[in-house]
Amino acid sequence: MTETFAPPTRFAVPGRIAVSGRAAAVWQTATLTGIRRETPYASTFRFAVPDWSGHLPGQHLALRLRAGDGYTAQRHYSIASAPDDSGHIELTLDHVIGGEVSGWFHTVAEPGDVVEVRGPLSGFFAWPGDRPALLIGAGSGVVPLMSMVRHRRARGLSVPLRLLVSARSPEELIYADEYGAETTPVFTRSAPEGGPVGRLSAAHLAPLLAGESAPAGGWEAYVCGSNGFAEHASRLLVAAGVPVDRIRVERFG
Repeated sequence: MTETFAPPTRFAVPGRIAVSGRAAAVWQTATLTGIRRETPYASTFRFAVPDWSGHLPGQHLALRLRAGDGYTAQRHYSIASAPDDSGHIELTLDHVIGGEVSGWFHTVAEPGDVVEVRGPLSGFFAWPGDRPALLIGAGSGVVPLMSMVRHRRARGLSVPLRLLVSARSPEELIYADEYGAETTPVFTRSAPEGGPVGRLSAAHLAPLLAGESAPAGGWEAYVCGSNGFAEHASRLLVAAGVPVDRIRVERFG
């Protein structure tokens, strides 16, 4: 997402909103309970949302801040956490320079602040854990994909899942400490000593699409990142023989 607003001001805490059974269609309050640094440019924000109706990995929500003079700012963010019944959700946000909402979160927000959320939204990019999933993300595009990885682990699912995640450097690799055998990192500008540097390529996909790890029925591919990355990754998948109707794309920016 590209944000082009003025530097943030302190937003007032909104009053509590009554929530009906259609939780996804109404605004409800979310209290910030924790902040965790992921990279020099990205942090995870944990919220308590008592009336949250639950979500599927890959879905997103609308978030709204309200200033004391009544001005509001609204953005859509992917949900990073796996579905659970704890009444908590997590969002991982890049600090966009000049970004009104991301700037407020990174420079002003503190535990106890209250925002408004509405969701979950969109089922197109959701992965319920019922099919082999090939996940391809770049930068903060890994956020909804990590929800899928966490869901698979939390539920102990045996369905095949692989993640290709692209970052400019190891320092900018979001969730670096959480990745396991299912993940292959791709570094485009600098890599750990002796590691390759370069853009996501057909060579990264080949072992997953034609190797021993490829599921018999093929993958459902989930691609998330900037417009340029999404186009590039989608073209690689199509060129490798993945049917277009099995490629789901979510773009930022």
